[in-house]
Amino acid sequence: MSAEVKKHARENTRLGIPPIQIAKCLHGQLAYGATIFPQAIAQGSTWNPELIEEMASVIALEASASGVDQALSPLFDLIRDPRYGRNEECYGEDPYLVGVMGSAFVVGMQGTPEQTRIGIPANKLMCTAKHFAGYSVPWAGINLAPASLGERELRTLHLTPFEKVVKEANVYSVMPSYNEVDGVPAHANAFLLTQVLRNEWDFEGYVFSDYGGLSQLHNFHYIAKDKIEAAKFAIEAGVDLEAARPDIYPHLIELVRSGEVSEELINQSVRRILTAKFKAGLFEKPYADVANIKKQVHLPEHIDLAQKVAEESVILLKNENQLLPLNLNDIQSLAVIGPNADQVQYGDYSYTRDNSSGVTVLEGIKQYVGDKVKINYAKGCGISDLSKDGFAEAVQVAEESDAVVLVMGGTSVILSGLGWGKGPGEGEIEDPFTSGEGYDLTNIDPLGVQRELAQALKETGKPILLVLIHGRPWSIGWEKENIEAILEAWYPGEKGGTAIANILFGEVNPSGRLNATVPQSVGHIPVFYDYKPSAKGINRRPGTPEKPGMDYVFSSPDPLFPFGYGLSYTDFQYSDMKVSKHIIGEEDFEVSVTVKNTGKRTGKEVVQFYINDKVSSVTTPVIALKRFQKIELKPGESQVVSFTLSYKELGLWNSNMEYVTEPGEFDLMFAKSAEYIQCLETICLQP
Repeated sequence: MSAEVKKHARENTRLGIPPIQIAKCLHGQLAYGATIFPQAIAQGSTWNPELIEEMASVIALEASASGVDQALSPLFDLIRDPRYGRNEECYGEDPYLVGVMGSAFVVGMQGTPEQTRIGIPANKLMCTAKHFAGYSVPWAGINLAPASLGERELRTLHLTPFEKVVKEANVYSVMPSYNEVDGVPAHANAFLLTQVLRNEWDFEGYVFSDYGGLSQLHNFHYIAKDKIEAAKFAIEAGVDLEAARPDIYPHLIELVRSGEVSEELINQSVRRILTAKFKAGLFEKPYADVANIKKQVHLPEHIDLAQKVAEESVILLKNENQLLPLNLNDIQSLAVIGPNADQVQYGDYSYTRDNSSGVTVLEGIKQYVGDKVKINYAKGCGISDLSKDGFAEAVQVAEESDAVVLVMGGTSVILSGLGWGKGPGEGEIEDPFTSGEGYDLTNIDPLGVQRELAQALKETGKPILLVLIHGRPWSIGWEKENIEAILEAWYPGEKGGTAIANILFGEVNPSGRLNATVPQSVGHIPVFYDYKPSAKGINRRPGTPEKPGMDYVFSSPDPLFPFGYGLSYTDFQYSDMKVSKHIIGEEDFEVSVTVKNTGKRTGKEVVQFYINDKVSSVTTPVIALKRFQKIELKPGESQVVSFTLSYKELGLWNSNMEYVTEPGEFDLMFAKSAEYIQCLETICLQP
């Protein structure tokens, strides 16, 4: 069908202009048979941009085989509120991390900036950076709700990753967000779409509306009295193309005829779209050869890569008494329990949730242990229902086993050609969706009766290894306190079960790191690592239920697990931090640190580099990520990790909304997480 439509447009229409075939490609093409990679939140927790670039290149290869020209991916939104359902589509909470990971995805899928300034290479796709901007911090965590953002916060946090992908990765398309910022919906926001995107950043691509985004100007936001006025607002703001079935832009014809919109404004958008089509080779590239599509899609090496991404994404949050990795010689039986133990979960924008499409945790463990360990399984409970009917069986299974692997989590929207909520052969989904677009929560504790299941299993006295498969940070305070080992796996893709089994049994050393802060409770939100100096109050006497205090009366404002955190089966030591200059002017400077594997296993460490502006004319975060690198070291091996920074990266948006660097002292820090600083040096920036 793709080839037929394009052939007709090129050969049988007046101007011969081909359409752009689009697809969702967030963690694999949204199409039957495509390789299903870990969800974006899991991609972010790899902290490995080179790996994500490789993954995106494979997704582009598979999608281009079916004729896709443009991916409606990736997202450059920030995870700042765990209640928000689309967190799973985001790379993390920090603008630098998101900018680096998202840009790597774009380069892998679209081509290098040097290539794409000329055109899109073969087997590559145009990318779409979305959602521009401030979309992921809605009131109360509700999708599409307004964002309360001042310009300084907007520029410092939410625009930064978009600027990076525009300037450094030459992304071809940008999609405005559905929401409003300071009363102005993004699809009518000339400040964002023209002043910032075009005039300040010199964006040369085209602006692709979100689906229904223009209609919402008059039927949701109510800033336009009708469709005609909505068209005028959008085209003047800078939206070049109305997506899907145009409902608003057909009215541009009458607006031009009446003189309310200039023909040149229309021509400008047409030029941008046509330029993208020419650069993407749409006028001459061969039509998709669907007869040979299997030669490019779901190949063994693609499946292996999906497993590798999953293995690098899993985060070891707790490992009491070094319970992990499990030793096959020490256990005779293992209980595998939980609503996600024998169910694949891929996350939003997946085409299926059928177990035949991937490897569950239960199946992964069975494949790994073979006949060496007896596996006892019980579901225990559903994801969000309140029935405890399965508890007795789960407890019995646990009592008959040496240890328990408890797999808790959620489930997300499935989008397919069969509609919402179904995949091939699946019928109706048993559990209601709890994550994804439009699925926001007021409570981020474990869903349904999953915590009660964990508590019942705890009573057996058997060691418990908790695996979380879901799409947002959960408040797992009880679990942290009472369960011996915890793995955060997010939505790990079609080879997730294999990857998790490999980590449980030590075949793979976990190297994922938290890309989002985990709050103690929903009442602690917002919680993120780059907070301002005043964010935790002035009294600093946090209380407990037994001993009330101040800031908060019955709790601490601290996170449950900090940004950048993650354990390993080995240990890493940092030493010998060096700075090229302790007094700098308007110049680059270098920092370095020596990292040594002091344990007994080969492992990967994420070396994180942060700064703190000690005194500034406007408030700045107590700590801000500026660089990171994932390295692999054998036991006893050392490596010097070096970063080069520009003095401009020490800048801020001042009270006049100008980006400036101010003289003064800056702390430079190498760390294992935002709260685990290893080395610190102070430099002085002179006027």
